[in-house]
Amino acid sequence: MQGIGLSLPNRGILFGAISVAEMLDLAEFADKGEYFDSVWVGDGLIAKPRVESVTSLAAISARTERVKLGVCCLATFPLRQPVMFAAQWASLDVLSGGRTLLAVCLGATTERSGGNVVAELTATGVTGRERVPRLEEGIRLVRALWSGPTAWDGQFWSFPEVSLEPKPIQDPCPIWIASNPDPARMPERRYRAAIERVATLADGWQTAVTTPEEFGRKWDEIRTAAQTAGRDPAAMSSSAHLMINLGASRAEARTEGKRFLDTYYSMDSSDEILDRWGAFGTPEDVLTRIDEYLERGLDIPILRFASFDQPRQMELAEQTLLPELQRRRRAVPAC
Repeated sequence: MQGIGLSLPNRGILFGAISVAEMLDLAEFADKGEYFDSVWVGDGLIAKPRVESVTSLAAISARTERVKLGVCCLATFPLRQPVMFAAQWASLDVLSGGRTLLAVCLGATTERSGGNVVAELTATGVTGRERVPRLEEGIRLVRALWSGPTAWDGQFWSFPEVSLEPKPIQDPCPIWIASNPDPARMPERRYRAAIERVATLADGWQTAVTTPEEFGRKWDEIRTAAQTAGRDPAAMSSSAHLMINLGASRAEARTEGKRFLDTYYSMDSSDEILDRWGAFGTPEDVLTRIDEYLERGLDIPILRFASFDQPRQMELAEQTLLPELQRRRRAVPAC
């Protein structure tokens, strides 16, 4: 295990699950403590609205000194103008002292978010079919802009040579891809393309809503594909966004966890979805579930408290869960 991440519910500000002050306090608490190595926020526009991610991280960077700052994940990346975004993210890297960790993804699906996705795509002038090629071209373009003078003639963007300043402090500035391809629900060619996209374009992989077994199988496939493409799989990292709720019993923790997730994502979570999202129960229950991911090669568990009392969950985690996770980090060499 390489580290432990804290995911802050910046969407929760919209419905009272957390205040701006509480969110910033939690980030500062994580930074000053000994357990968390990274702090993350979510991203969304119309399909899953929330306080904007890059702006949120800028505020968090002013309250922290040590932890990495990430988006988990940047769902609006295919919708954003890449030259403008490259400048924004480079500036964030400079302001934070080189602490950014970018994970980009394709964004919400109509299956999960219904008509809001259609409205989001229509409002931003992007079609559903364009999201994959825009993501791939966008990654290449942003990296080029961060590297030096860039002229571009692509499918979606074309311009004569420009130089972007400032450059990120990190060189290279990491870009991960977040995805959760499901071979049972998509054609084989699309599944293979999703695996190879991470293996060839990304510095790491982030996923969510997946069982430990599924995580391990896909991570093995990504590393194999990376090696086939001539890359060193050991240079890539993996992370999983895990919802947790610590309670006196499984029933108590699952009840609040479900209520939080249903409100946060505007859905009715089944028992299967809850099991795929993460772990709900006593500290021992949650630790056992996280261990199942670690045993299959997970480098960075990113924990979000599925609770309407975020400070209390942080207190419980610091007293019970996090010390045990810290021991696992010391016992297991980084992959």
